[in-house]
Amino acid sequence: MNRITRISNMEEKLDSAVSAIQQLDKAIEDYSAQLGNITELAAYLTSEDWKEDFAADEAGKLPRDLKRGVLSEDGIYDMLQDNRQLEVRTAELLAEIVRRGRI
Repeated sequence: MNRITRISNMEEKLDSAVSAIQQLDKAIEDYSAQLGNITELAAYLTSEDWKEDFAADEAGKLPRDLKRGVLSEDGIYDMLQDNRQLEVRTAELLAEIVRRGRI
């Protein structure tokens, strides 16, 4: 590989890495801000409040135009499962980073 090709190739890799790092930094910031909501939703799903809200929905006591994905059988549960998979992937990524050592 000649010098110009090598430098161009490395420049593309740098641009790609910088972009990925910036995107991940933003995503981590956004996710961190949601951790309290995730915890609260998990508690809500197993609470008496959720059961009562679900029953009210089933009885037609809620406005028809009220968004209520939190009362679906799978809405919160699926989000929690996706979150758990993300936790596992993150742990695996961190293990890989540690395995590689400091770059």
